[in-house]
Amino acid sequence: MPPPRPPNHDFQDWWNRERDRLLSPPYSGCGAAAVPAVAAAADDPPSSSSSPVHPHRRRRHLLRVILLRLHRTASLLSSLPLLLLSLLSTAVRRLSSAPLSPEPSPRLYRIIRLFLFLAVVLLILELAAYSRGWHFSPPTYASSAHALELLYAQWLFVRANYLAPPLQAMANVCIALFLVQSVDRLVLMVGCIYIRAKGIRPVAKASDVEEGEEEYPMVLLQIPMCNEREVYQQSIAAVCIQDWPRDRMLVQVLDDSDDMDVQLLIKAEVLKWQQKGVRILYRHRLIRTGYKAGNLKSAMSCDYVKDYEFVAIFDADFQPTPDFLKRTIPHFKGNDDLALVQTRWAFVNKDENLLTRLQNINLSFHFEVEQQVNGIFINFFGFNGTAGVWRIKALEESGGWLERTTVEDMDIAVRAHLCGWKFIYLNDVKCLCELPESYEAYKKQQHRWHSGPMQLFRLCFLDILRSKVNIFKKANLIFLFFLLRKLILPFYSFTLFCIILPLTMFLPEAQLPAWVVCYVPGIMSLVNILPAPKSFPFIVPYLLFENTMSVTKFNAMISGLFKFGSSYEWIVTKKLGRSSEADLVSFAGKDAAPQLESKGLHRASSESGLAELNKLEMTKKAGKIKRNRLYRKELALAFILLTASARSLLTAQGIHFYFLLFQGITFLVVGLDLIGEQVS
Repeated sequence: MPPPRPPNHDFQDWWNRERDRLLSPPYSGCGAAAVPAVAAAADDPPSSSSSPVHPHRRRRHLLRVILLRLHRTASLLSSLPLLLLSLLSTAVRRLSSAPLSPEPSPRLYRIIRLFLFLAVVLLILELAAYSRGWHFSPPTYASSAHALELLYAQWLFVRANYLAPPLQAMANVCIALFLVQSVDRLVLMVGCIYIRAKGIRPVAKASDVEEGEEEYPMVLLQIPMCNEREVYQQSIAAVCIQDWPRDRMLVQVLDDSDDMDVQLLIKAEVLKWQQKGVRILYRHRLIRTGYKAGNLKSAMSCDYVKDYEFVAIFDADFQPTPDFLKRTIPHFKGNDDLALVQTRWAFVNKDENLLTRLQNINLSFHFEVEQQVNGIFINFFGFNGTAGVWRIKALEESGGWLERTTVEDMDIAVRAHLCGWKFIYLNDVKCLCELPESYEAYKKQQHRWHSGPMQLFRLCFLDILRSKVNIFKKANLIFLFFLLRKLILPFYSFTLFCIILPLTMFLPEAQLPAWVVCYVPGIMSLVNILPAPKSFPFIVPYLLFENTMSVTKFNAMISGLFKFGSSYEWIVTKKLGRSSEADLVSFAGKDAAPQLESKGLHRASSESGLAELNKLEMTKKAGKIKRNRLYRKELALAFILLTASARSLLTAQGIHFYFLLFQGITFLVVGLDLIGEQVS
């Protein structure tokens, strides 16, 4: 019988030491978060109280640390095939069962489908030519021996003499527009850096409203909404708890809902706040024309509006802080030419999924850079339609709300600017709101946001030329505000990267330099992501997704410019009500309790509203089932780009190949609706 094996004291000592380190306060985490702690602890030298460590023991210690880290890496790599398999199975299931999204503009889709057919035919022709070695010794018309060789020789002649020159000219124009737009973005970023370095920000001449209720101006607060079942409670509550004298403010809930259940719920919510002593009214239009502009116009026609000096507007998913009015209204004091105070949006669901993260990058640049720079240097920017305070006199002198476009906010801002009014943007005052989490909702929102400005530009171009503002303001409105940022940006993005680049693979006589395809877009993506530095890991998805969205923005821009039917379509962006109703009620009770108790009023419970909401949810129409969809334009463009990437392999264009490949995959992911909210 062999002698018993002596215990391994070295391993036991190491195990006890590592267990003690892991359970000590600096390393009290568990799960995956504890692994780096173990690894870090293993690298630390032993304490002076311990016995000297033998070199052989050190080597074994180091080997264990290396094996631990290799295990983590292997676990990560082993999960990738499962992730890809799950993605592939979801894509197959989506193709077999998901419905096609209704196409608002079939013209562009038919053109893209024709382009796809030509790309496939040309790829087959190029593969046949490559298999016969014609890429190395191109045949001529005179030396062609058979029909295919004759066809290829004729194709080479046509593409070199008739197709490539106009394509190259168009590419040069788009490159020039791309560079001009890039310079504009860089100038805006330099302006933003200058503002932050100098600490420039609007300062109210009166840091706060005066004590005594007679010094508080009369403020009207409007909440336009339409079938906002998910968010009506939190928005009404956030507006009603404003830290402002009750007799100096009036809340208008402007309900355009056509769902009777939602109307009843909103009426009950308004009644609840009336019982709390809040001056709040419910308005519902019988004739719902003009969308949001018509709703606001109808509300401003009330006789009692003449008693109010300012109006604050909040969409149904916006939740202003209780001090919102106290941080915005003072800016009007002493600024008789100030029409608008706009505040920044903050998003409660920016980390919900990849789609919301990418939206946050775009909107962070819009507010941090565009709105702030334009507000500081030229006192003009586009009104964001919500989370802003207007001087009612400025609204009336500018013509009020008009129903002629789907961007009534930009319309009134342009007309007020032409009348000589000034705007202020407050980057440090934030209003919580919600980002669309599904691609369907985001696409409809972007279509409205990019078709409306072209409608407005077509309608107000002559008004800009006839206005009495100086030539600088006219040039800024026409060339920067409308043409460069609303027309040229979607035009070159779609044309250059989705049309011209794939065509250059089939017409190699026309070329796009690598710096246009890779380096400049990368630099501009880095510039765009600077206001949201935590989103830096998403810089590559952001670049690819922005090119993918260019087809929607281009289609919307063309629709608005040429008055196609879909340009006047208004669809309310779907909200999910991400803010907790319970949190908001407790928040409202905490802030509103002192004022309500002083008047001897008791807080009404929100539980009855929740019970009523749950009851009505059970009786919703069965036909409204949320489903992921397939998007035909995006899928067709995905196959075009993947076909062009296959063609680029024949000419060994490395950067072009990788760009086309990953851009095609991005179009495919978006076309299968695999980005954003996934409905099981």
